[in-house]
Order: sequence, then C-alpha cells, then structure tokens
Amino acid sequence: MPKAIRIHETGGPDVMKWEEYDPGSPGEGEVLLRHEAVGLNFIDVYHRSGLYPLPRFPAILGMEGAGIAESVGSGVSDIAVGDRVAYAGIPAGAYAEKRLIPAHRLVKIPESVSSAQAASMMLQGMTARYLLHDCYPVKAGDRILIHAAAGGVGLIACQWAKYLGAEVIGTVGSPEKAELAKMNGCDYPILYNEEDFVSRVREISDGKGVDAVYDSVGQTTFMKSLDCLRPMGMMVSFGQSSGSVPPFDLGILSAKGSLFLTRPSLMTYTAKREDLLVHAADLFDVVGKGAVKIQVRQTYPLADAAQAHRDLEMRKTSGSSVFVIE
Repeated sequence: MPKAIRIHETGGPDVMKWEEYDPGSPGEGEVLLRHEAVGLNFIDVYHRSGLYPLPRFPAILGMEGAGIAESVGSGVSDIAVGDRVAYAGIPAGAYAEKRLIPAHRLVKIPESVSSAQAASMMLQGMTARYLLHDCYPVKAGDRILIHAAAGGVGLIACQWAKYLGAEVIGTVGSPEKAELAKMNGCDYPILYNEEDFVSRVREISDGKGVDAVYDSVGQTTFMKSLDCLRPMGMMVSFGQSSGSVPPFDLGILSAKGSLFLTRPSLMTYTAKREDLLVHAADLFDVVGKGAVKIQVRQTYPLADAAQAHRDLEMRKTSGSSVFVIE
C-alpha cells in the first residue's frame, strides 16, 4: 500500500507521520498520480502549524508535485495514462507516493524539464509569474526590491525580472546567499543583518525608491518595505515567513506617497484553467529559453519531511527543495 506524510493535528515538524494510506480510485474528472518528486514550500509549514487551516484531519500536506498519470477517471480528456504531469495549488495532498487530483489542475511537462525540476518550480515559478506580470507588470528600466532573494521564489523572480530588463535589488541573510542571488540576476544583494535595507535602497536609487517591492517575509520587513517605494509604488505582500503583518492604518499608504498594496495568492491567479495554462506556458517558455534556470539545491526522502521542515524554518535552505520518490 502507498505511504504518505499525514498529520492528525497541527503543530511542529514532529506531528508529521509516515503512514500507509489508500488513495482510492479516480472518480469523474480525477487522475491517480504516481509522484516522482514533490515540492517543499513555506505554505506547507503554514498548513502544518495551523496558520492556514486545512479542511479536515488526518490531512496530507503539500501543494506541488510531478509524476506519472497512473489511471484516469471518466470525463478526463486532457490527460492520458502514462502522461508526465505537474501541478501546484489546491487541493493539498502532495506528500504522498500516490494521490488523487482533479485533472483540470494538471499540466503536461515538456520533455526538456525533469520531474524534479517541475516539482521544484511549479508553485514558485508560477508565483514569480503572477508577481512580475500581474501584480506589478515589470518592464525594462523598472527598479524592484525582492526580499528573500536567494529563496525558491526569489531566485526565479530575480532571473525573470532581469530577463524583463529590470534593475533588481534583493535582501539576503548571508554572504553565501548574496553571491547566489547575484549569480541569478540580483544586481544589488543587501545583507539585511548587517545593513539597513531602506538606507541601502535609497542609496542605490539616488533617493527615488523602487517601483515595486515583493515581500514574502511579512512582519519584520513590511513597514520598512513601504519606505523603499517611490510615490505611487506597489507593495506586494505575498508571504509571512517571519509572522503575519499586524493591522495598520491605511492612511499610512497615503502619507508615504499614495502607495498601492496587494496581498495576492497563486490560487486566485490560477483558479481558472485557462489562467493556469497561461502561467505554466510562460514559465516553461522562460525555462526553455534558458532565461530562468531551475536548480534543485536540496533533496530529501519524503519520509524525512520533518527534517526538511526544520531546515526550511531555520533558513538552512536556499533556492528550491524537493522530495524525491523512488
């Protein structure tokens, strides 16, 4: 019988249990997927801890994976048995050797992309896509700030933004991560533990500020990020790895220069299948051109999910991490 990482309650990494379970047979519109690789993302930590509630217990974590369609239910026409497919987004359930998933959430993987790469880039890469194309459409000559520039989304977003012609500033936590970010399109890595990133951004931009800030850190960076923006700049808060942003007076946006603020999610931007396919196609396009290079920097056996979560929360990882399923 297949195994999965399941949680029966929320809490720390130790609540994750490696258990046998029966995924069942595909019903109408469903596919039984045999995973070859599963992505590790901070949203998995939010689900495990209870910050983002899951619908029921026991629950299987994970929002991203890639593998082989093993069987399909009635009414499925886009996916055939044997197709290599990938997905990112709801419903959760990726931390499993096999799973059922709605066929309309799957996209076929190009031959040039490995399953491990697909599992590492779908959620982070499509997130970078809506950040740079929809939340604030980045164009040549724009100047942007990306927090956690050496993280999974950060490395992809830095490369993609550079390809679009932007000047990229990024915050990182160590000299090693600064070098990694620089190698991936970040023009100005800032060591946030050693220098004030607001002052540095103002220095780089000759006091003008940046057109957009992409902030996945949340509580510790949010207010200072507003001070990095030019008048009428865009603040994109798309994560909260340091904790949630507390309520604040909207008048601050006016006082700091008529700023714009959005709190988006990939689930909304890819809710319609046609939007999912556009996001995936754009991602595969820039990867295929070599404009964005996907490097899996950490791999774990799925049974070691607890250790992977500890590493992620302690900022020991950089770039993309995947669980490889043999």
